[in-house]
Amino acid sequence: MKAIVIHEYGGPEVLKYEDHPDPVVGPGDVLVQVAAASINPIDTYERAGLTKDYRPVTFPGVLGWDLAGTVLGLGPGVKDLSVGDKVLAWAYHTYAELCVVKAALVAKVPAGLDLIEAAALPLITTTGSQLISVASRLKTGQTVLVSGAFGGVGRSAVFTAKDRGATVIAGVLEKQLAAAKGLGADQVVALDREDAINAIAPVDVVANAVRGRTAEHLLGRVKPGGVFASVTGAPANAKDFPSINVVPFVSKQDAKTLLSMAEAVSAGKLVIPIDRQLPLKDAREGHAAVEKGGTGKVLLLP
Repeated sequence: MKAIVIHEYGGPEVLKYEDHPDPVVGPGDVLVQVAAASINPIDTYERAGLTKDYRPVTFPGVLGWDLAGTVLGLGPGVKDLSVGDKVLAWAYHTYAELCVVKAALVAKVPAGLDLIEAAALPLITTTGSQLISVASRLKTGQTVLVSGAFGGVGRSAVFTAKDRGATVIAGVLEKQLAAAKGLGADQVVALDREDAINAIAPVDVVANAVRGRTAEHLLGRVKPGGVFASVTGAPANAKDFPSINVVPFVSKQDAKTLLSMAEAVSAGKLVIPIDRQLPLKDAREGHAAVEKGGTGKVLLLP
């Protein structure tokens, strides 16, 4: 099969479009013909070697955490999927024409959801949903501030919090204020303005998807006994707030959560913007775009 392969750590130039052995299907696995893979920031970190101390790449390696595609084959013991099913999954080694995934981690693409666009969803929507439902333990009637609400994880967290009956404050950049009114939050605030942060009434929960000084400032907006749940780790000043329950959170693959979020996208209740779709061979361009930053997802099409 064709795949994007890296043989060493480095910049986008280490991404090589070349032949790679087909993946082997084992018990409980499905073989997926990839329609699209999504580029996530974690992919660029892995490529650059920033995660090698705890998640090293085995060279030659294939990156990628998201896919959508069509089931081509079933391993022994797979009962709930069939050849020809359209699926999406948070998987690994997805920058390729073929990918093997555990069947238990696969969700069927809901009716009305474009197969290629479905590839944008797995990692970010699962993470945003679990940030609320698992990490923050948000309860109906509580108030939550979602930082980084204009990004994919943040949008998913806003949707999940509203769905659980919370009052939601969406924290975005000042330049995003007008567009962020469409996120469905009860209030929108500019987190790059210190006066705006200081004006926020204390909240029960901060669901955090940003880093640095902004995250540190937001700790001070949590009520004593409240929760600061964060996908970017604990802020540097966490020790200064002993009454706040700081929860660094790492999301986990979960097909049930992914399906529910995909259904929300299909129904128009959640929007995950897509910036561009590129041929798989142009993965270097995609990585450069993700590292530059932006709002929409970048998809790779084999």
